[in-house]
Amino acid sequence: MFTVTRDLVLPTTITGSLPRPHWYTASLEGRSFGERRMQVEFQEQYMDALAAYFSDQRRAGLDIVVDGDCRFDRDIGGRAWISYPLERMEGLEGHSRESKFESLSQAPVGHIMRELLGGQQWPEVTGPLAPGEMQYATLWKLAQQLSPSPVKFGTISAQCLERFVGNRHYRDDDELLAALCDTMNAELRELAAAGCGIVQIEDPVIHFAALDPAATPREIEKWVDAFNREVRGVDAEIWYHACWGNPSQQRISPEPQSYERALEWMLQCDCDVITLETASTQGADLPLLKTVDTTKKFAIGVIDHRNMQVETPEQVAGLIRKALEYVPQERLIVTTDCGFGREGVPRRNALYKMISLVQGTNLVRRDLGLPEVEVPAANPQLAL
Repeated sequence: MFTVTRDLVLPTTITGSLPRPHWYTASLEGRSFGERRMQVEFQEQYMDALAAYFSDQRRAGLDIVVDGDCRFDRDIGGRAWISYPLERMEGLEGHSRESKFESLSQAPVGHIMRELLGGQQWPEVTGPLAPGEMQYATLWKLAQQLSPSPVKFGTISAQCLERFVGNRHYRDDDELLAALCDTMNAELRELAAAGCGIVQIEDPVIHFAALDPAATPREIEKWVDAFNREVRGVDAEIWYHACWGNPSQQRISPEPQSYERALEWMLQCDCDVITLETASTQGADLPLLKTVDTTKKFAIGVIDHRNMQVETPEQVAGLIRKALEYVPQERLIVTTDCGFGREGVPRRNALYKMISLVQGTNLVRRDLGLPEVEVPAANPQLAL
């Protein structure tokens, strides 16, 4: 169901996370957002950080904006992306598990993945799961109050969370996965009911599972079923964010990966938009879309979040033009490969990457006779 992007051609956005301002030092530290918001220091810093994020996105001219993952603490490797829901759901306790992603839990000594996630412990499910104090609707409302543009809200998928928790309550991992899907579904329904127009489900396991040639279709279909269970009845435009990992701006694998085998299952997901990481591969997977029969839209990454070099508008435009060889303009969205990270890309680099993203899209809009979008930061009359 297209809501926000229904009538938009080549809209621009970014994935989610933005670098924390250096003065944003307050953190949730495991407590509920509602509790911390009652403390003056946190509330002022949080709302001021939101305003700063939206100011930068407005200067760049983005059509669809994000809250920068403002709720997450500034922790090593972006761990709060995972821990935020796990610390606030009912039914979880302790710290006695490692990730089920072998590339993380079995990272060798001396490798950055060991520092980021391999040695960390994750909680166990000890009772019935429930949303608890995630408060997604509250977070979105506060963000949307500050922006005239639609605010996209992203969250880690239930199936990715299943890879990080132990199970001492449910019969097996399949029952645990179902419970996580239902828990997230309840929270996402409330978020959509509050008025959020775009809900982004981040890093379902599907495209990772398909990389294993030994994975059977039924094994991959399990994750498709989980995605559809998680978003069932969520009255919003649903985006499937397919990143190849982003802890401290790192891929999970050292080599670029392909969506070739995964695409047929990704298309079976009940989503409206599929994001693809294409900037870091110079669009290598774009030809896969040539014969795809779907009404879904594709959001292609034209900005590499792992590279500090700011792309030129011409480079951005070149990748969009390549995508238009395979996807009609009315089904194409322009975005970043993934988030900029709270401790990853420097804030100045992130700003100019966003500016270049919109400038490059404007070059293509001009080619196609489409209206261009104002980029205040690139207005010659305002240049210093």
